[in-house]
Amino acid sequence: MGEIKLHPSWREPLQEQFDAPYMQALRSFLVAEKQAGKRIFPPSGDWFRALDLTPLDDVRVVILGQDPYHGEGQAHGLCFSVRPGVRTPPSLVNIYKEMERDLGIPRAGHGFLEHWAKQGVLLLNAVLTVQMSMAASHQGRGWERFTDAIIRLINARAEPVVFMLWGSYAQKKAAFVDNIDKGGRHLVLKAAHPSPLSAHNGFFGSGHFSKANAFLEQHGRPPIDWRLPDLA
Repeated sequence: MGEIKLHPSWREPLQEQFDAPYMQALRSFLVAEKQAGKRIFPPSGDWFRALDLTPLDDVRVVILGQDPYHGEGQAHGLCFSVRPGVRTPPSLVNIYKEMERDLGIPRAGHGFLEHWAKQGVLLLNAVLTVQMSMAASHQGRGWERFTDAIIRLINARAEPVVFMLWGSYAQKKAAFVDNIDKGGRHLVLKAAHPSPLSAHNGFFGSGHFSKANAFLEQHGRPPIDWRLPDLA
């Protein structure tokens, strides 16, 4: 995998995963795919970008995605986010629409979400790589087990965290989270996926952004500044 770029706070608690046989098998698979001339997104330096930008100790909100974008130049290691200069994908447009309705924040003119990641919003895909133009092509290769371990690490922490679970895939993946509704520590917010196919089934009107900030403030944690700065 080359040198793994991730914040030191994740390195030790995840070392057991990196050393596990399933991760060795995943590494071999990815090397073989590259040697076969297949394009893999995002570039290897960005596979763990979410963990690099958001230290474990700083996680306040978790947003779960499924797969990286599989178009040229889109994916850079944060779920729902695209690189500067890339057209904002439809699901992210709907996220902006709901933020505008919920918080009155004007829609950003770009889809680059690193401002959120640097504040403690872990933008985590369940699967961290994909073959170009082949959606879901790296599912079932081991990434899901690795990202389950990440969620377990966050779940075990004493500090309360908000989990935003959009769509059935995310809700099933994080079903074990210690939900405050069941006497636990963390706020679990569920809604339909923001995809154009499902956003009208409960994502619009969910109010997750204001609910997340209210919960954080109630528990003495700073709220998230969801307003995205203009790109220079």
